[in-house]
Amino acid sequence: MSDAGAIAADGAVLLRGRILVLAAGAGMSLGGLFIRSIESANEWQILFWRSLGLAAALLVLIAFRSKGNVGNAFRDAGRPAVIAGFCLAAGFTCFIFSMTHTTVANTLFLLSAGPFIAAILARLLLGEMVRRATWAAMAAAALGVAVMVGDGVAAGDPFGDLTALGAATGFAGYAVALRGGRGADMMPATCLAGLVGALAAGLAIAAGGSGFVVTAPDLALCLVYGALAIAGSLVIYTIGSRHVPAAELMLLALTEVVLGPVWVWLAFSEIPSLSTVLGGAILLLAITGQALSGMRRRSPPIGVV
Repeated sequence: MSDAGAIAADGAVLLRGRILVLAAGAGMSLGGLFIRSIESANEWQILFWRSLGLAAALLVLIAFRSKGNVGNAFRDAGRPAVIAGFCLAAGFTCFIFSMTHTTVANTLFLLSAGPFIAAILARLLLGEMVRRATWAAMAAAALGVAVMVGDGVAAGDPFGDLTALGAATGFAGYAVALRGGRGADMMPATCLAGLVGALAAGLAIAAGGSGFVVTAPDLALCLVYGALAIAGSLVIYTIGSRHVPAAELMLLALTEVVLGPVWVWLAFSEIPSLSTVLGGAILLLAITGQALSGMRRRSPPIGVV
C-alpha cells in the first residue's frame, strides 16, 4: 500500500474509532433516565446491583469471545486491564460520593477536567502527543460545561469536590490504561471494574446497614442499566479506544453530558435552562469539531502502561 493509501486507511480507522466513542457517550447518557425511574433504592444499592449487572453481562461476552477460556482472557489482558479496571471502579465510586456530597453542577464541572488529566497522563506514561486542535477543543468543551452548570456551581463540600476530581482522574486513568493495553482484548478490564465496584458498594451497604434487598422494579432497572446501558457503552468505548488517543477518548465521551438533559427532557418534560442549551451547544460544537478533524493523521505510537 502506498503512503497516501496508508494515511487514508489510518484516517478511516480513526474516524470509526471516534464514532464508536461518541456512541458510547450517547449510551452512557441514558443513565439519568434509569436513575430517575428508580423508586427507593439508595446510591450504594444502585451501584451494587448495577455493577453486578455490568460484570455478569461482560462475563458472558468474554466467555463467548474466548470460547469458554475466561481465565485465559483475563490473563492475556495483563496488567493494563487490572489498572484500567481499578481506575474505572474508583471513578464510579468517587462519582457516587461526589453526587451525594456536592451539587450536580459542581460534579459535572469538575468532571470536565478529565480530558486534560488524560492528556497529561498519556503524555507521561505513553508518550502520546496532543495536537493543538485537541487542546483547543478540550478548552472549548470545558467552557461549554462551565456555561451549562454555571448557575448551579456553588461553594460545595470540599470532600464532594475532591471526589469529583477523583472521578475525573479515575476515568482518565481508565482511558489511558485501555490505550496502553490496546494490543490485547481489554474487555476483562471493564468486567473487573464491575466486580470491584460491586465489592466496594457491598462493603458500604454492609457498613451502613441499609441491606441489599430492593424492590423488584428497582432491581430490574439497576440490572438492565448495568447489563445494557453501561456494559454496551463500555464495550464499544473499549473497541474505539484501540484507535483514538486518550485525551480524545475523554473529550468525545462528553456526549454523555450533552445528551443527558435531552433524554430527561423528552421522558420527564423537564425543560432545560437557557444556559444548559447554550453550554450544550458549545460543547457539542467542540466535540463535533474534534471528531471530524485530522482524519488524515496517523494514530500516534503507543507504549505499555
